[in-house]
Amino acid sequence: MPVHTAQKWIYAKPFVNEPSLENFQLVEEPVPQLQDGEFMIRAMYLSVDPYMRIYTLNAPTGSTMIGGQVGEVIESRHANFPVGSYAFAQVGWRTISVCNPDAFETRKPYVLPDFGPLPISLGMGALGTVGNTAYFGFLEICKPQPGETVVVSGAAGAVGSMVGQIGKIKGCRVIGIAGTREKCDWLREIGFDGTINYKEENIGEALKALAPDGVDCYFDNVGGQTSSAVKGQMKPFGRISVCGTISMYNDRPVQVVDPQLDFVWKQLMQEGFSVHRWTDRWFEGIEQNCRWIREGKLKVRETVTEGFQNMPQAFIDMMKGGNVGKAVVKV
Repeated sequence: MPVHTAQKWIYAKPFVNEPSLENFQLVEEPVPQLQDGEFMIRAMYLSVDPYMRIYTLNAPTGSTMIGGQVGEVIESRHANFPVGSYAFAQVGWRTISVCNPDAFETRKPYVLPDFGPLPISLGMGALGTVGNTAYFGFLEICKPQPGETVVVSGAAGAVGSMVGQIGKIKGCRVIGIAGTREKCDWLREIGFDGTINYKEENIGEALKALAPDGVDCYFDNVGGQTSSAVKGQMKPFGRISVCGTISMYNDRPVQVVDPQLDFVWKQLMQEGFSVHRWTDRWFEGIEQNCRWIREGKLKVRETVTEGFQNMPQAFIDMMKGGNVGKAVVKV
């Protein structure tokens, strides 16, 4: 007989425009007993991220809401996941889950390394997928050099804010594009050399004033008109790392200027990526970001919501764009 009962949030009604509370339903179900090679994890922190909306659109209603979590291993029949350890697992919005690591093709569960005095919630953010997205996606594709100018869109988000700070660590001049005065203030506080509030400023004009000689590297997390404006001011042989397309998350029509002339005449290089390209180097990124945080070179910020019952509201608030840094829910 099952010993544990799990709560989980399911995708109850298809999203139309912005998500609302009626899109979600809280249900309970028994947790099956462990088989060989499995472990059981109790959620402690759960991730809330914009990608959940667009990926969930392809899921049938009734599916468990997707997402990663950091939790405690409470039962185990897998030698690499001892009871009492803290692990990351991509098991969705659930309080208790059974995991078989061999069943995951990507985003495989793993035990967190020792973070020392840092909170384990960072295992979903700066010391997990978010941090590695910034670390590998920026350094491996853009290959920033000291003295170069870097532009980051979605700069106040969890990934963008880390990209900008890594750019500063590498000796670059960094400009961030964000959507509120508060976010721009925070970017300057963590070391960005210039900011552009796209809701109050013309991106092209503001960027020309901040970077009159042009842009060497662009970390693109937005797409649409923002990207067109930045690409128009890239230097010859500029490098563009494409992380996401926030401008498309709500299925709104996006008007994009044909960038062909810029790409041909300036010989730009653009590359999209999934962070799981670097799965074999995963802990390299975590360990380096951890060192930078401990040394005070990298500042991270989490928007924390208390209570598993508040998962949908945390997701709705995040989609409205009010969060700075990583959004998480503490169970």
